[in-house]
Amino acid sequence: MSQPQAAPVVVHDDAHHRYEILVDGERAGLTAYRDHGDQRVFYHTEVDDAFAGQGLAGRLVEEALTDVRAGGKRVVPVCKYVAKFLQRHEEFADLADPVTPDVLHWLRGELDRA
Repeated sequence: MSQPQAAPVVVHDDAHHRYEILVDGERAGLTAYRDHGDQRVFYHTEVDDAFAGQGLAGRLVEEALTDVRAGGKRVVPVCKYVAKFLQRHEEFADLADPVTPDVLHWLRGELDRA
């Protein structure tokens, strides 16, 4: 008899600039960001193929955005998944700032240094 799966848990890994979603303690996905002043610039979201189709990316991004709101920051959705999530979830629309050439240039520099 197999063990029932524990509910997925989202954790903020501040040292690595990402939120992770864990299933039974295993990282199933992540959404990565860099902070730019009062903006949290999300640039990549992924869920491992083994965990696809379970709604984990949506839960991950929802909890990440809830944390951003609690911290008083804004969101810049460079990541296409985060941008689509914001379009579909009006309750987070007030957090979004536009993706500008300046932010993209800054992000490229940040990621080149990483």
